[in-house]
Amino acid sequence: MERIESLRRWLVCVMSETGFEISPASSDASFRRYYRLRFDDGRPSRIAMDAPPESEDCRPYVHAAELLAAAGVHVPEVIESDLEQGFLLLTDLGDATYLNALAEAPDRAGSLYADALDALIRIQLASRPGVLPEYSRELLARELAQFPDWYCERQLGHKLSEAQRESMETGFSLLLENNLAQPQVFVHRDYHSRNLMIAQPNPGILDFQDAVFGPITYDPVSLLRDAYIEWPEAQVIDWCVRYWEKARAAGLPVAADFAQFYRDFEWMGAQRQLKVLGIFARLFHRDGKDAYLRDQPLVMRYLRQTCERYRELAPLARLLDELEPTAKSVGFTF
Repeated sequence: MERIESLRRWLVCVMSETGFEISPASSDASFRRYYRLRFDDGRPSRIAMDAPPESEDCRPYVHAAELLAAAGVHVPEVIESDLEQGFLLLTDLGDATYLNALAEAPDRAGSLYADALDALIRIQLASRPGVLPEYSRELLARELAQFPDWYCERQLGHKLSEAQRESMETGFSLLLENNLAQPQVFVHRDYHSRNLMIAQPNPGILDFQDAVFGPITYDPVSLLRDAYIEWPEAQVIDWCVRYWEKARAAGLPVAADFAQFYRDFEWMGAQRQLKVLGIFARLFHRDGKDAYLRDQPLVMRYLRQTCERYRELAPLARLLDELEPTAKSVGFTF
């Protein structure tokens, strides 16, 4: 209650008025909270972000918002900020997420994903080194460590044997070698159906504060191997081809051969899926947020399909079988 009262006082001060109602808009997997402001005179609503400074830092959000706006994509405008208190006042992109829109009208998928991929290409074309944190080996490896620490040991109660840990580390090293060899661009890092909004221009893009400079396939696989919504593989490949063709035409440094691009896409996806399984387990066991547990089976299915498809990743596939043998999927090997 103390934070919301401090936020209310700050809003009254920066807007010089009291004629508004404040209500929860959304929360996310971090400590940030969002509130929607509605005004008595019917003006467009606003969003207030509350990011407790002991847990969050608003500066990366403000910096990334400037970069993405300059790239020509639709992100919230930062109207007012108090970085010391952790408060931001933003324009409101509405509450119609891609996820909800697609659940209501799946036939809109073609146009919505075309918009999302076009926006992604604009972001990537604006890329330059030195302005966002590097998606380094250390960061990628730290993300992978969430899987044994939180998913295997905490959620499954399985302490890896020496042989299992060796298999896992071998697989992780192969993934990192691939990920780090890919061309580097701006990476949103959570570019998926819950962070894309139906808006004009479309899409509105949220939750970009963790943006980095990293592998070019990271955001495409975040979008098309979404933890919250699944599409048939033929459809995913079709969207991948469309992205790859547009990216090549725009001069982005994607692989010249689509088969190589798709391999990079899947191997980058495996890194992300291992991370996500660990993070979703951590959100439940550390933070008491159980909603993400229902999304783990889809993420595991993506991961199994990739590990079973490539001979080099067979040690990871065997490890997954040993951890959860009843969850084995049907795959094929390249």
